[in-house]
Amino acid sequence: MTTLEEKLGYTFQSPELLENALTHSSCANESRGKLQSNERLEFLGDSILGMVVADHLYRNHPDLPEGELTRTRSALVCEESLVEVAQALGLGEYLKLGKGEEAGGGRERPSIIADAVEAVLAAVYLDGGIGSARKIIQKFILSREVAGLTKPRDYKTALQELVQDSLPGGQDGLCVHALGQGLRLLLGGAAGQHHGQGQGRRQQRHDPLFHGLSSSISSDRA
Repeated sequence: MTTLEEKLGYTFQSPELLENALTHSSCANESRGKLQSNERLEFLGDSILGMVVADHLYRNHPDLPEGELTRTRSALVCEESLVEVAQALGLGEYLKLGKGEEAGGGRERPSIIADAVEAVLAAVYLDGGIGSARKIIQKFILSREVAGLTKPRDYKTALQELVQDSLPGGQDGLCVHALGQGLRLLLGGAAGQHHGQGQGRRQQRHDPLFHGLSSSISSDRA
């Protein structure tokens, strides 16, 4: 693991934390309890990453509104961004995978290597504290901030921003849920409740509420 530590720019005092961060559930399951998967570390790392990125954006962009802060954070911590970090570190080659996952190309599977990045961040945090984790996040993720600021908005965030601006009560009564590849929108207010729902692009095209909002979002992007 020395090479990976050199790439990270961090040396573990407790190397077993890094070993745990690189152990996929498929390998842990095959070990029959001898190894622990990196899922708990992934959970912790996700929160650490989100907090550090949010703190950085808040402190360094005092003029950005909440919507833009949210969009930029999402771009920086999304799976695509974490996959790029994993590839830069060559993280896939260090993973411990089960036989089936290994045969199925797990070392290059985006969800697996992105999760491993979060697990490694958690391992660094537990081993060396938030300062050490922050340095790695700064080096590999926050350095992508300029690109993140120019990425297009995801539909869920764009939809929420658009409807919030049009509601008399602002955020009151607005709920946007992700449903697979679709979204479910619930609007509540003095006039009652209205909802629109779509599972994927095809169904959403036939939903009047989503059709109108999608057109507005597209116009707003242009």
